[in-house]
Amino acid sequence: MEKLSYKKLIEGEIPPWVRRFIKQTGKGINDFKMIEESDQILISASGGKDSLALSLALSLRRKWLPINYKLKAVMINWNEHPVEERMLDKLKEYYSDLDIDFTVFNEMQFPSSFKGEFNCYLCARNRRRILFSYADRMGIKKIAMGHHLDDLVETVLMNLCFRANFAPMQAVQEFFDGKLYVIRPMIQVHESAIRRLAECYDLPVVKPVCPYDQSNVRARLKPIVSSLSHLDKLTREHIYSSLELENPFKESKKDQ
Repeated sequence: MEKLSYKKLIEGEIPPWVRRFIKQTGKGINDFKMIEESDQILISASGGKDSLALSLALSLRRKWLPINYKLKAVMINWNEHPVEERMLDKLKEYYSDLDIDFTVFNEMQFPSSFKGEFNCYLCARNRRRILFSYADRMGIKKIAMGHHLDDLVETVLMNLCFRANFAPMQAVQEFFDGKLYVIRPMIQVHESAIRRLAECYDLPVVKPVCPYDQSNVRARLKPIVSSLSHLDKLTREHIYSSLELENPFKESKKDQ
């Protein structure tokens, strides 16, 4: 089946199911007061379906809301596994169409400081270091990441089953005493909604090269979560509702 152009969404031809996805993203934003008037938001753009869907939702919401916020996106292009120029051009066009400033950094995925070691934690820490440094230079306090409800559920199960710690992925995560915040606007969105968006529309999805992509614990938990949802379709929502998610934005306002 030929995919529809994402430009139709930008032009306002938004079917009800896509509108529900955007509103669900907006609900997460509103529940945790993630974005307010005049905020600058830096999007962590991996080129995967999640960050592209997040970018689309944040861009389209600006047309509907009475508040104004600025969006920037940064993609880290690993030197060891570079993205094809053809796909980089498509990503640049996509973000230009969304009216989002887009920057690409070419960086080492396996820096010498790793001393030959490599795992998901080190890779994530390296990516976060680059993003945090750029945000600090640009005076940006909020970094938006494309994690969704399934990511939260998988994180809870990983921590519970393998670390004996019932700890969630936070919707809003504070760093450096409030100097930076990571926000996750799609924290209440099912991955299936994002997958459907990428399947129906020609988002320029780049499949990142990762040696642990199909063998890490998170990937192996996905079918388990799917099996649980066949027993109760609200499994993900039940796990989400059982958590006490922190909200430093609300807490800081109470202290004022």
